[in-house]
Amino acid sequence: MATLEERKIGAIVGALVADAAAQPIHWNYKTADLDDFLRDKEEIAFLEPSRNPFYCIQTGKHSCYGDQSVNILRSLVENGGVNIEKLKKSTYELFGPNTEYENEDNATYKDKSDVVKKVYPIKSKWRHAGIKSFLKNYKEGAEVTGIEDNQMDCVLNMVSVVALYAGRPEMLDKVEEVITMTQNSDINVAVAFTAARLLEYYILHGKMAGVQALNSVLETMGNPKRQNPQDLDRGMINYMKKVIEEKETDHISVARKFNIS
Repeated sequence: MATLEERKIGAIVGALVADAAAQPIHWNYKTADLDDFLRDKEEIAFLEPSRNPFYCIQTGKHSCYGDQSVNILRSLVENGGVNIEKLKKSTYELFGPNTEYENEDNATYKDKSDVVKKVYPIKSKWRHAGIKSFLKNYKEGAEVTGIEDNQMDCVLNMVSVVALYAGRPEMLDKVEEVITMTQNSDINVAVAFTAARLLEYYILHGKMAGVQALNSVLETMGNPKRQNPQDLDRGMINYMKKVIEEKETDHISVARKFNIS
C-alpha cells in the first residue's frame, strides 16, 4: 500500500474483515476441542456452520466488537472527528432497546457475574459486559459511562480513530476519549495507547517499517518527555520485549504462553 490514504483504509477494512472472518469461532476457550475440529479444514475464515459456543449468528456478520467499531467509524465520518456525546447516543441506539441486540437473553442490564446461565449458544447477537454497563449508565444519565472492563475490545475500537488522527498531536487524546466511554481503566488506556502508537507508525511509514516500528514505539514509550505518559507504560515496555523474544516461536504457542485467547 503505497499511499498514506491506502494504509488508513487498509487498517480499517482489515480489522473489520478479520472480525467478521473470525466471528464463527469467536470465544472458543476449549482450544483442544477447536483444534480437533479444525484439524482437517483447509479454510477456517468465515466458517460455516458456526462453532461459536456462546452465540450463533449468520456467517459474515460482525461480532459485538465489530459492530461497535463500525459505529465508531460511522460517527467519525458523520461528525468530522470524535464527538463523544454523539458517539454515546449512537452506541445506545445500536445496542439498546428496540435493536437486534435486545432479546430474551440480552434484555437485562446485568453485570457479567449475575447473568443466569442459559442454553448456549444463544441464537442472537451477544451484548458484552462493557456495552451492558454503558447502556445502564447512559440511560441513568451518568457523566462517566465506562467501567473497569479490562478486555481487548479497546484495541479494535481505536483503529479508525488512529487512522483519522495519525500524525496529529491529539491522536492519543482522541483514542482515550473513545476507549474510556465504555472501558474506563488504566490498563485499557495503556494497552490502547501502545497499540495506537504501533498502528500509527505503520500507517505513517508503511509495512517496510518492519521491526523499526516496534523499536520506535519502545523508544517513544521510554522517553520521559513522551505525550500522554501512563503509569503502566514501563510494564507495557517489558511485556512487549518478552513477546519480541519469542519472535521465532509460532503464533499459537506464543498466544498460549501469554494467555491470549
